[in-house]
Amino acid sequence: MAKNQYTYAVARIRSKELTLLNNQILEQLIASKSYDECIRLLQEKGWGNQDTKTAEEILGFEHEKTWELMEELVDDISVFDVFLYANDYHNLKAAIKQAYVGTEIPNIYLSHGTVKVEDLYTCVKENDFEALPDHMREAARDAYQVLFHTGDGQLCDVIIDKAALKAIYKRGKASDNEVLAGFAELKVVASNINIAIRGNKTRKGIDFFQRALAECDTLDIQRLTEAALDSESAIHEYLSSTIYSDAVAALKESLSAFERWCDNRIMELIKPQRYNPFTISPLAAFILGRESEMKSVRILLSGKLNDLSENLIRERLRETYV
Repeated sequence: MAKNQYTYAVARIRSKELTLLNNQILEQLIASKSYDECIRLLQEKGWGNQDTKTAEEILGFEHEKTWELMEELVDDISVFDVFLYANDYHNLKAAIKQAYVGTEIPNIYLSHGTVKVEDLYTCVKENDFEALPDHMREAARDAYQVLFHTGDGQLCDVIIDKAALKAIYKRGKASDNEVLAGFAELKVVASNINIAIRGNKTRKGIDFFQRALAECDTLDIQRLTEAALDSESAIHEYLSSTIYSDAVAALKESLSAFERWCDNRIMELIKPQRYNPFTISPLAAFILGRESEMKSVRILLSGKLNDLSENLIRERLRETYV
């Protein structure tokens, strides 16, 4: 895409940013008296359409709307592959498990991947993975063999999850773009820390961590593995020596608090890019901002549905992009 086309696309994104939910609107939603009132307020703010009544329908509609906008603004949507690969690998898992059980499973695939779901499932069903992208092929073959020969669904997932992280990381770093590369780094870092914590809690051995953890620039995987084999406090101690030392307090609170920390860290990365009109960065930042916004809405609606207090809901919301 030419420089002047980015300028036009960014101008369009600037106008769309005016429709995003800010803190004031989120407070109005938190103050709503019920789940149904919260839905009505969202609809008044332009979320969903006349056919979307539930939280899942509204969020699904908004997700589709974001990607339809990007397809309108960008000639080649592959510039956002770093965001789309996660959907591909989710769909790979779904296809392998559907083939394994031998029956159709409704609503298991995600839209907006780089590989058509029909093509992906055909490769899996025929046990022929040559038509898949290079970055998927080996993991697809290995995961298929593991599940069909051993029935080990967890190992199947581990193989695919690590391949997804490697693909996201490689694509992000190759982009030569600060937002895409930074997102890829944080994605792998967050996943590695989650794997280390959960693996330690379930007393996983070194083979598991070697299979599951993905290389990245800002974490030493060997040291993280050693800490995970030791104790949760050893993981905290190692992280305290890295640029992610401020994640330790969130980890001590809960994994949910850590996930919020990760999302807010991404907000720190992308907010300065709103004012960079000559690159793809503001568009990438908008996608991530919308994803964070939708997470907050999901949390808010779930809280209303389960009668959580306003303070508890507020504590769980992500930082807003605007």
